[in-house]
Formats: sequence, structure tokens, C-alpha cells
Amino acid sequence: MSVDHVRTGIAALLPADVEVDERTGDVPLDTLMPQEYAAIAHAVPARRAEFATVRYCARRALSRLGHPAVPILAGKNREPVWPDGVVGSLTHCDGYRAAAVTNSPDIASVGIDAEVHQPLPEGVAKAVTVTGEVQMLTRLAVMYPAVHWGRVLFSAKESIYKTWFPLTHAWLDFTDCELVIDPEHGTFTGHLLVPGPRIGGTVIDRFDGRWSATGRQVLTAAYQPSRPVSAP
Repeated sequence: MSVDHVRTGIAALLPADVEVDERTGDVPLDTLMPQEYAAIAHAVPARRAEFATVRYCARRALSRLGHPAVPILAGKNREPVWPDGVVGSLTHCDGYRAAAVTNSPDIASVGIDAEVHQPLPEGVAKAVTVTGEVQMLTRLAVMYPAVHWGRVLFSAKESIYKTWFPLTHAWLDFTDCELVIDPEHGTFTGHLLVPGPRIGGTVIDRFDGRWSATGRQVLTAAYQPSRPVSAP
């Protein structure tokens, strides 16, 4: 991949060897491959549109890794099923769709998420936070009132889950991870409160990522290196 251009959007939150494709509008349904269309044929129009567009983004990103066009179907837990040797993630929210993929041997898993930049619905913050996070969100809201920090936390935990799942094939609840958000550097760390996966003999106890909240969307991304680095 060329490094001569500035990466923006979710691409700016991930290493250069992760290919990202993103769109703010939907593509026609005829971009779906037959197997994909069969999986979504009875869904409501909005669901079909977002499904088609993230698959379109995925194929464009995969093509830059040298992969031919293939259907991107869903597993039993609705996770995208990638070609052999590829890890990746999909996301969509109102006005934004994206896919991130890589075949780098240095990356074991990647997760991305996009959310509309607005307050969480009533009651959601309480359901997705642990005690230390409540205090952190209160402090951040005072220091940086223009950012909807509950939405940043929600999105970051979604990215962590999408990174966790391919490594474990198990559920990770929002309260199974305690998030620390760095508002100055646009980073976050999710400390696992449950046993983590093992990679290369090392038990993973945290996931690191980056976030941005500009304009209409909150964007987050996390990835897990294949060779874990010990916490300082």
C-alpha cells in the first residue's frame, strides 16, 4: 500500500498494513453477490442497503490486498467470515459504512466501530459501564463538554468486542472490560475483567485502540498484534 497519502477516518486509527474502505452513501443492491443477497433478501430496505454497502467496502479493501471478489457471509454469531489468511471488521451507522481488512502476519485481529456522535439513549450508559468508568466519564464531560464521552466508550467497547471475538469465539459483555480513555492522545485501553485469550503463549489482558469524534460520527478502532507486547 502507498504511504504517500494521509490516512483519514478509521484508516487513520489503524496501522498502515490494514486496508480500510469507507463510504457515506449506499451502493445499489446489485453489488451484492448471489449468496449475500439470499442472506438478506427478506430484510427491511435499510438493513439491505447497509449490508450491501459494507460488503462493497470489504471487497474494495480486499482487492487492495490482492484478493478476488468473494461473498462476505455471516457466521452463526453474525460475524463476517473472511477469506483464509485475512482478519477484518465491518461497521455501519447512519451516514457511514466501513470495512477494515489485513493479511499481515503481525496482526491477529482487528475491530472497528462507528456511532453517530450524540448522547447515548436513556439508561444505556448505566448498562455498559463499570464503577471506575462512571467517574471517568463524569470527569471527561467537565473537561471536554463538546464530546459525548458515553458514546466514545460505547463505540470503543464495540471495537474491543470485535477484536476479542475472532480470538475466543465467545461473548464479551460491556461490563467485562474496564475502559480508560486518553482524551489528549485519542487512545483507549480496555482492561479485561475476565480471562483473556492466549496468543503465542501470552495471555492477553487488555486491548488498545484509538478514537476520534469529529463532526457527525464517533470512530474507534482496536487491533491485537500477533506478538503481544507486555504492558509497561
